[in-house]
Parts: sequence; structure tokens; C-alpha cells
Amino acid sequence: MTKTKMPPAFSRLWTAATVSSLGDGAYSAALPLLAVLLDSDPLVVSLVTVAVLAPYPVAGLFAGALVDRWDRRRTMWIADLARAVLLALTVAVGAFGWLSIPVLLAVAFLLGTGTLFFDTAAQAYLPDLLARDQTLLRRANGYLRGASTAAGQFTGPPVGSFLFAVGRTLPFAVNALTYAASAVLIRTLPPAPVPKREPGRSVWADAKEGFAYVVKDRLLLGLALRPAVGNLAFGAFGAVLVVFAKDALGLHSAGYGFLLAAEAAGGLAGAMVLAGPLEKRLGTGTALTVTAVVEGGAVLAFGLARDPWLAGAMFALCGCAMATTMVLGGSLRQVVVPARLMGRVAAASRLVAASAAPAGAVLGGWLAATAGVRVPYVAAAGVLVSMTLVTMSMTSNKKIEEALARAKAVAPVA
Repeated sequence: MTKTKMPPAFSRLWTAATVSSLGDGAYSAALPLLAVLLDSDPLVVSLVTVAVLAPYPVAGLFAGALVDRWDRRRTMWIADLARAVLLALTVAVGAFGWLSIPVLLAVAFLLGTGTLFFDTAAQAYLPDLLARDQTLLRRANGYLRGASTAAGQFTGPPVGSFLFAVGRTLPFAVNALTYAASAVLIRTLPPAPVPKREPGRSVWADAKEGFAYVVKDRLLLGLALRPAVGNLAFGAFGAVLVVFAKDALGLHSAGYGFLLAAEAAGGLAGAMVLAGPLEKRLGTGTALTVTAVVEGGAVLAFGLARDPWLAGAMFALCGCAMATTMVLGGSLRQVVVPARLMGRVAAASRLVAASAAPAGAVLGGWLAATAGVRVPYVAAAGVLVSMTLVTMSMTSNKKIEEALARAKAVAPVA
């Protein structure tokens, strides 16, 4: 029988995610500010941001393989505790005046590694907690993404900037406390079974199996390609967004903040309000196609807009469509992928998606420099719509219904 209510344990998971997202938002605002204080070279500052994301392409597949070997709940709270300790040590290093760019690079990379393991384990743990129920998973992912947006994008960054003004390592101390609180909450969650595996297999063999599973399954490949192409497009125009806001829309710092807030507001609406009704009315596959087309259209309208209010509305619409896509696609993946492969498939899908963003940023910068600041948006819209045409058959309602039927057929009887 399909469950209609979230288990009580989910509220603790949601609270842990909200608390840690608040700390992440504060940290994300403080990290570049601290880097600028230590070295004003833009390239050096950008390397600190890159260091946070570097673990995904470097170790993503291995992390997925390890998560599929370990207790996922334990992996989550240990990752939280490790990040709390690391940030506490960073505060101590700052108190002694030993902070430097190399230290900050190491801290950023290690924090990114902790986030990699936590996120991969969380994506693998949630289907077990919710008995792989698609409706509950969609609602849960909507709540979690909504919490991440509200705490990590709306509240955390201004709090982090304020705390940084009070004391440059204070945001790091606050984030350490949020990770510690999250670890305590996650420690109380019910355990999930550790998937069985073949004895004697290497981690590399497990990692390759997860990647091959995504590439060979047309539905999973389509679900992975959508965010990958999205990241390519959004990387392209995100790299020049601040220049576009200033030169094309006549906005300064406050107006630029308005654009970011508009996107976050749209994302919150998409994750928590729109995803469910759209899936129910159109089916998951058609809903994914519609949101992809809307993304492309919104990006094009944004890039051609001359009125800041219209641009803000289009950016909000884009954020709404993006969040809806992520909630629906991620929830579907958690239902159709076998439990023993969930960590590896999540990591492989994240790797495909994350690897496209840097290429998009380089492409966007080059297009803006050679053809004008509006061109990256026109190109991004074209890429989004073109990929929608390629993947719509891969993620059609029929394909999804067949995958759900297969998953139901092999699911263990409760």
C-alpha cells in the first residue's frame, strides 16, 4: 500500500538539512570575502571557489562506490562531524594568525569532500527511509530543496556577510556548530540496510559499474544529460551575469542582489509548490520536457530583456523551472535505481552534471568578450531547447512507466 504520510524521522532529517544549509550559506558568503582579504588576485580568489567543487570530478565515482559499501546514515553524520571539526580547526588557525591562501584551499577542498560524501549518502539513504515511494520522495525532495533555498540562498549569505564584518572567522564557527547539530540529529535517524556486494571486488570495479549503469540505461542517461546541459548553459551565462546586470540592465550591487533573490524565490516556488501538481497533471516525463522548454524560453527572454523588472521575472521563472526539474528527476532516479547501486548512480549522475559547468563558464566568458554580453544567453537558450529535443524521448512518460514497473517487480515485499 502506498504511504501518504512522511515518517516522523523525516522531520529530523529536514531539520538537519535546514540547519546545515543555513551554515553553508553563511560560509559561502564568507569564503570569498576571506580569500580577498588574504590575496586580491581574482585568479587566486576563483581557485578557492573551484577547490570546493574539485572533489566531485576528482573523487565522485569513488565516493559513490564507498557509500554503497558503508552504512549510509553513519556516513552522513561522520561527514557532518568531520566538517565541524575541520571548521573549528580553521577558526583556531585564524585566531593564531596562520590563515593563508594554501590553508584556505586545503580547507575548501576538504569541506567539498565532506559535502560530496554527505550528499551522496543522503541521496542513497532517502529512498530507504521513504520505502521508495515516488510521491513521498518527490515531496521530500521538494521540502529539502526548499529548505536549502530558503536557508542557504536567502538567509545564510546575508548572515554570513554580517558575521564576517564582526569577525572574519565567525561565519566558520557558526557553520561548525550547524554541522555538529546536524550530526546529532542524523545520529538519531533509523539505520538503513547496508547493500550486499560481491566479495573481492575493488572499489574501482564498483565505481565503473555505477557509471556504466547510468550510461547504458536510456532513462538514467537522459536524466543525467538534462542537468549536465543545464549546467553548461547556466555556467555560460552565470559567468557573465554580474557584467550583464551592470552593462545591459543598468543595475548595481543592490539590483544584482535582486536578480539573485528573484531566482531563489522562483526555485522555492518550483520545489515546494509546482513540482507535485505538474507531475500529477502531465506525468513526470512530460513535466520534465515542459520545464526544460520553459527554462530555455526564460533564459532567452532574460538575455534579450532591457527592463530590469522583466529580467527579474524571467530569472524567477527560470529558477522555478530548474527547481521543478531537479525535484522530479532526482525523485524518479531514487525510485528506479536498485538500492545497492544508489550511491554510485547518484555520484555518476552528479559527476556528469558538475563537469559541464566549468566548460560553460569558459564558453560564456569567450562569447561575451567576442560577440557581446547578450550572446551567452541566446546560445544558452539554444543549447537548452536543443537538448530537450534530444532527451524528450529518453525521459518520456512511457519510458518512465516501464522503468517504474521494472522497479516494482524487483522490489522486496514488505
